[in-house]
Amino acid sequence: MQGTVDGFSYGLVTPLVAYLMACLGSALGLRCTTRSMAVSGAWRPGWLALGSAAIGSGIWTMHFIAMMGFTVEGTPIHYDRSMTFASLAIAVAMVGVGIFIVGYRGASGAALFTGGTITGLGIASMHYLGMASMSLDGELSYNTLTVAASVVIAMAAATAALWAAGQVRGFLWSVGASLVMGLAVTGMHYTGMAALRVHVHGTADPATGESAAALLAPMMIGPLAFLVLAGIVVMFDPLMLMGRAAVTPVEHKPGIPAHSAPHSAPTRRRLRARGPVEHRSRTPQNR
Repeated sequence: MQGTVDGFSYGLVTPLVAYLMACLGSALGLRCTTRSMAVSGAWRPGWLALGSAAIGSGIWTMHFIAMMGFTVEGTPIHYDRSMTFASLAIAVAMVGVGIFIVGYRGASGAALFTGGTITGLGIASMHYLGMASMSLDGELSYNTLTVAASVVIAMAAATAALWAAGQVRGFLWSVGASLVMGLAVTGMHYTGMAALRVHVHGTADPATGESAAALLAPMMIGPLAFLVLAGIVVMFDPLMLMGRAAVTPVEHKPGIPAHSAPHSAPTRRRLRARGPVEHRSRTPQNR
């Protein structure tokens, strides 16, 4: 029996709250990524790790807030605790790989494409692993083309957001990028949900796992608390908030030799003051 799938059992409440959480995680993560590009040494990996955790926590929280409004007629939905935690770990790890690539290689060219692709695949992996954690009296199937479209949306959104983070154009620029990324991530989620088909068995066998209210609500406390702490870090770093990070001078960046032109100019002036230098031939002359 084909089950009736409803992703909006609470109306627009869950989509709007999910979108806000995606925007919050994206805003904090992109600002941390932008800040990392203005520092070097031990501070850079710290900022990149904070940004990765913020984006991963934001999109994971967005996904399961949206799933609070997901129901299937004729069967209760339960969730496996270990797979739900694994989806959070996958999101943070894969998003982290993409952000570290862009943070160290720059938001352009092959580095941007690679970082955006890995980050987008991390978002999609989190979504479908979270869907696999569901346990119900039925079977799930997906439309292949719609699933592919959702993955493309995730990769495009991640690439555009990382490119925006690399522009370092101030706070309002990052806010706009986070709104776009939040919209794309939420759109990816509901595109993936549109690909879902549920065939309900109609048996009396109870689904294993825990209900959404018993499992998801307590589990979201941790990521939400982390996002609050990350927001406090942003608030107390004026350089991040105002977008006026003190960029390391080029001659002091690792791997780039110091510029020696300013030191050679006085030497040239002294040589000009002394007049032309007489060049003596080293060839012995006949006497």
